[in-house]
Amino acid sequence: MTRKKFIYNLLFSFLLVFLLASCRKKEENVVNMYNWGQYIDKSVLDEFTKETGIKVNYETFVTNEDMYLKIKQNPNSYDIVVPSDYMIEKMIKENMLSKLDKTKLKNYKNIDKKFLNKDYDKTSEYSVPMYWGTVGILYNKNLIKDKITSWSDLFNPKYKDDIVMLDSSRDSLAVALIKNGYSMNTRDKKELEIAKKDLIEQKKYVLAYLVDETKDNMILENAKIAVMYSGDATDLVEMDEKFVYVKPKEGTNLWFDSMVITKNAQNRENAYKLIDFLIRKDILEKNMEYTHYAVPNEEIIEKNDLVKSISNVDEKYFKKMEVFKDPSDFVKEYDNIWTDVKSAD
Repeated sequence: MTRKKFIYNLLFSFLLVFLLASCRKKEENVVNMYNWGQYIDKSVLDEFTKETGIKVNYETFVTNEDMYLKIKQNPNSYDIVVPSDYMIEKMIKENMLSKLDKTKLKNYKNIDKKFLNKDYDKTSEYSVPMYWGTVGILYNKNLIKDKITSWSDLFNPKYKDDIVMLDSSRDSLAVALIKNGYSMNTRDKKELEIAKKDLIEQKKYVLAYLVDETKDNMILENAKIAVMYSGDATDLVEMDEKFVYVKPKEGTNLWFDSMVITKNAQNRENAYKLIDFLIRKDILEKNMEYTHYAVPNEEIIEKNDLVKSISNVDEKYFKKMEVFKDPSDFVKEYDNIWTDVKSAD
């Protein structure tokens, strides 16, 4: 090999190394997030990129189960995901999540302590709450003159063909269980049998079992009363004052959707930076304004009268709310009961 050719080859090698390093650097300056649909103000992601230079690759899912399967099948795909409480518990058990280094989250102080250390993540080692809410009853006060206060109101024959229940085994079973004074996480088959009988009896009064279509049916007045998530209820209450949202006196489901870092996160440091950005007070406020879901900071909730009116609970009622737990192998029991309810004449 001539000296000239050697120099050319050497220069080419240096150039190749430089290009590969540049590509690697470019690839590292991203973060991959997997979240619920309509669950973030996209402008805040642009703001994050502008501040940090980190590009956010953002995708959405429809159910916890969809998200879980995708992470199982492609464990390197996402850095941050936003599962619900019981799914976080399941993913911790299956070693799918990373423990968090809180020293990298300087805004963690913005998360009120009352929203931490729940059963699904007892020491909050794996998750940072993003939103929280309740499940309650939304009704049209122009069409229902009675004051609705209890889950039992959904089992009243006078509302025949006016009721929409959630098309969800856990949520609808929870209604019947709490109505009877039982835990919505019960594994007691006698208690579950009582709840099943109540739901089968109630079925003759139910207009439909729905989820996303519930809001439209309430707006069109096809239904007068429905089980609804607090965020969806907030949309309707803002739309028309005829709608009233009630947290039943017996108690209800307290749910959390929280940010976690996957076990195989490829952009771990950037994931910390994005989570820390999203729990900054001004960003929490922007996302709450956009989604109408309550954020885990009461000072910020106080600034929004609408969200405050829907999410507000006193300490006594707060203790009556339950968080769903991962049913593990017992999920088959819930599914079998729900099949019996839906197939009943």
